[in-house]
Amino acid sequence: MAGYHDETDPFGSRGRPPQSSVRVDVSRLWVGGLATAAVAALIGLLGVLIVRAVLGIALHAPSTAGPFGDSDTVVLCGLAAVAALAVTGLAHLLLIGAPRPMDRFASLVGLLIAMPVVVPFLSPGPMSVALATAAIHLVIGLVIGTLVSGAAAAAVRPAPQRQRFEFE
Repeated sequence: MAGYHDETDPFGSRGRPPQSSVRVDVSRLWVGGLATAAVAALIGLLGVLIVRAVLGIALHAPSTAGPFGDSDTVVLCGLAAVAALAVTGLAHLLLIGAPRPMDRFASLVGLLIAMPVVVPFLSPGPMSVALATAAIHLVIGLVIGTLVSGAAAAAVRPAPQRQRFEFE
């Protein structure tokens, strides 16, 4: 019946689910994620350089290893890039399937940042190394969360509205 809303019909009178009101521009999201991965890796490298060369803390290698440390610095930079891509994947998953995706994204990223910040304090070693490592992890996590959140917000577009013709 025209003009009548049936509460028991979950899909309305057309017999199909309603279309989403937003569309995710996947290429924009993932290009932002790749750029974030590069930035995160460079921040890890810069953090190690500042801690070792400026502050004089023997982070990730003995002090004789030079300002960039050793292979542990490469591992840190690689893991920062992988974390940025994983967080981009999380944002993509939430954008296509979760209600209020950016609220959930912020909560999850906050918890994901807390883990690598706390872990350095669990190992036996100098407190200065633990503090420097936690600070680097915190900055990397905040940058990843901020940049991926911005990329996700830029990737959301309103879905095109189909014009519907009603025939009676």
